[in-house]
Amino acid sequence: MEEDCCATQLIYGDGEFNSSGLDRFVKEVKLAECGLSYAVVAIMGPQSSGKSTLLNHLFHTKFREMDAYSGRSQTTKGIWIAKCVGIEPCTIAMDLEGTDGRERGEDDTTFEKQSALFALAVSDIVLINMWCHDIGREQAANKPLLKTVFQVMMRLFSPRKTTLLFVIRDKTKTPFEYLEPVLREDIQKIWDGVPKPQAHKSTPFSDFFSVEVVALSSYEEKEEKFKEEVAQLRQRFFHSISPGGLAGDRRGVVPATGFSFSAQQIWKVIKENKDLDLPAHKVMVATVRCEEIANQKSNQLVYDEDWLALKEAVQIGPVQGFGIRLSSILGTYLSEYDMEAVYFDEGVRNSKRQLLESKALDFVYPAYTTMLGHLRSKALEDFKVRLEQSLNKGGEFASSVRTSSQSSMLEFDKGCADTAIQQADWDGSRVREKLKRDIDAHASSIRSAKLSELKINYEKQLSASLTGPVEALLETGGKDTWTSMRKLLNHETEVAVLEFSAAVAGFELDKHTSTKMTQNLRDYARNVVEKKAREEAGNIMIHMKDRFSTVFNYDSDSMPRVWTEKEDIRSITKDARSASLKLLSVMAAIRMESKPDNIEKLLFSSLMDGTVTVSSSQDRRVAASTYPLASSTWEEVSSKDTLITPVQCKSLWRQFKAETEYSVTQAISAQEAHKQSNNWWPPLWAILAMFILGFDEIVFLLKNPPYLVVLFVGYLISTALWVQMDIGRVFQHGIQLSGILHIVSRFLPTVMDLLRKLAEKSQGNPAPEAPRRPISVASQSDRNETPLPNTISSSIPESSVSSNMSSSDGGVEYSSPPLRQRRPTNVQEVDVNVFVPCVSD
Repeated sequence: MEEDCCATQLIYGDGEFNSSGLDRFVKEVKLAECGLSYAVVAIMGPQSSGKSTLLNHLFHTKFREMDAYSGRSQTTKGIWIAKCVGIEPCTIAMDLEGTDGRERGEDDTTFEKQSALFALAVSDIVLINMWCHDIGREQAANKPLLKTVFQVMMRLFSPRKTTLLFVIRDKTKTPFEYLEPVLREDIQKIWDGVPKPQAHKSTPFSDFFSVEVVALSSYEEKEEKFKEEVAQLRQRFFHSISPGGLAGDRRGVVPATGFSFSAQQIWKVIKENKDLDLPAHKVMVATVRCEEIANQKSNQLVYDEDWLALKEAVQIGPVQGFGIRLSSILGTYLSEYDMEAVYFDEGVRNSKRQLLESKALDFVYPAYTTMLGHLRSKALEDFKVRLEQSLNKGGEFASSVRTSSQSSMLEFDKGCADTAIQQADWDGSRVREKLKRDIDAHASSIRSAKLSELKINYEKQLSASLTGPVEALLETGGKDTWTSMRKLLNHETEVAVLEFSAAVAGFELDKHTSTKMTQNLRDYARNVVEKKAREEAGNIMIHMKDRFSTVFNYDSDSMPRVWTEKEDIRSITKDARSASLKLLSVMAAIRMESKPDNIEKLLFSSLMDGTVTVSSSQDRRVAASTYPLASSTWEEVSSKDTLITPVQCKSLWRQFKAETEYSVTQAISAQEAHKQSNNWWPPLWAILAMFILGFDEIVFLLKNPPYLVVLFVGYLISTALWVQMDIGRVFQHGIQLSGILHIVSRFLPTVMDLLRKLAEKSQGNPAPEAPRRPISVASQSDRNETPLPNTISSSIPESSVSSNMSSSDGGVEYSSPPLRQRRPTNVQEVDVNVFVPCVSD
């Protein structure tokens, strides 16, 4: 044994208790120091079933294992115990002698019963080792043993919670979920059939035991996988007595210091109890023989050719006549059992027949459920196909669902009748209910998809029919804007609701659902209008400036204004601002109900009719408290319908005036420039004074014609330079440094150009004149001016205001867009050649 592993024989094969060996064991493993923090694990099962091998791999103990090459014989005699290696808390493993061994013979199983009862009375966890193919057998599954032990244990010992861990060895292809319920059901049946003392008549099985089931692969055929599964099982024994562990709910734990004495007393009581003797020999023989026959028939059923063919066919799809064929196969083997077991004890024979029938039915039940699954899937697919075809033909949804569902359910019921097995009272009610749920779920999903599609389509229709007109109405900003929007909303909503109600009539919706869906559609339409109103209100400054530009820059005929002396800029400005303020009042609140409000009157009285003059700080505070726009809400308008608060209106108006003030200033400047450009001659008195004062010079010139010719030529050249350089336009806003610099920079190139043209004229070979860009167009290009819109509905961007003030050769030039747009260019484009012949002559 390893250093931290200790083992000893607790009970010898003849039933003698090794008390001295147990005392040494307790001292060596220091069990007395553990208090209540220890656990005892025992294992029981048939002889040579690998119990010792399992314990050695599970707890790293060194129990003696059977040598398969020496033959199958008894290895463990009596009861051995050992300390589990590496398991916390301290855990004691107990290896029991195997049951059903040939060494003791079939007539002497008293020790088996005694050792099993001892293990159940002492251990916290009992491993019941059994072969997978023995599940359902009476002896191999230790059922009679457990029945006797349960009965005697309740009479001899007070209830304590023990965990029964069934270890299924050499698991087969049979799914684990089919094996576990069988074991649990068998254990419960054993418990229910055990005669109980009066004190425990109503005590449930769970007060005495907890049942766990695990399955392991074959150690000989799949050793590596067996070791992996055992390693996983080993993890469950760590902290097994903690809450939630395998023995977390144990009761009546004996302190570690009294374990040795307690174990001796329990074995003494078990040895003196005579109720543990075997039943009568006749009954025992009948039990063994009937079980052998039943197992033989069960094994023959497993490899029956008809059954295998039927099983393979049902895996592929539905099988016609499944119930009749399977009933015939089962009936054949049950009849053979009856013939071979007719001379045995009737009670035992009938009991084993019931077990055989139950085992056979459990064996074929997966095929039966598979068949029902095929029927359900086929019926469901048929329902889907029928429903789709009916809808594609234009059938109403509700009637199509009813017709398709009835056809599919009728088809399923016929299939279930054909699948019924004579030996079982199975029915397909659960599968039928599941099919019904699946049909309802599919119909519900299709209905939801169709209704959702209808809803989306009508929402798109409402959005398309409302968004554009609402936007146009809000941009117009007329007196009846909201009245028109209400009429539009009501009309479009009613049309959509009527069409939608007609479309969903075939779904046969209940009144509540139908009303809710139509109301949701109405709410959506209103939300479209409100959303668009809020969107446009967010761009109110742009709309106000556009409205101002439209009214200010264009006349009633949609023609750009020319700022002459006839235009009343003050009146035009007032009209433009009034139109903008009217637009602000329209977008200040949502008016979906025809309730009167004073928003427009309040805005005009506060922002257009005049301003409040405040002389002192005290008066200013009083005015602020009484100023009608010093509020965050409008009277008679709810907060949810408010788009622009009074305070925001005041701030927007201040910003609007600031941003449009430049346009007004520019118009005034353009008007002044127009006046100056039309008045180049000096006053009459100045002309008269010049004539009187310069009379001598005039006479001198008349007496000397050459000087007059020189002056005339100079006049022609000056006029040519004036027109070529567009001096009048450069100084139309007055004499400025930028204009002077511009003239100086262009003077020499212009003179050189004139001289070149004169020389070409004198030679009689004039060169084609290079295309000349009009100064007015060039100035517009240089100054990045934005052309005016062609129609009233065109939007004027904000840059149109700033673009009218641009730099030209270091100077700042102010002009009106309408004036520049309509200014005639024929004067600016006068050809210098008009004056050249006079010079050459």
